Amino acid sequence: MSEITPDLVRHLGVLARIQLSGEEVERLTGQLDAIVDNIAKVSEVATPDVAATSHPIALQNVFRSDVPGDQLTRAQVLQNAPDAADGRFRVTAILGEEQ
Repeated sequence: MSEITPDLVRHLGVLARIQLSGEEVERLTGQLDAIVDNIAKVSEVATPDVAATSHPIALQNVFRSDVPGDQLTRAQVLQNAPDAADGRFRVTAILGEEQ
């Protein structure tokens, strides 16, 4: 016997604040019933000796170790800057200040 009834679907629609037509209630009753049946089938297969997994294939971390490398000198960093002053990038004011 089906666990999902048209009355239950209408109630779920009210809870979700979704206005459902009669056709939608009929269609959703069948669809939700099929979903519940499939979940029941999966529940039958799931036994305590089967480990829970989030992925069917084991995943590995693909990140490399964070090892510091060679650093640029201040002169190298500023060599292609459009404008520099006192060893820093020089940019235009952004808060309405005049230059």
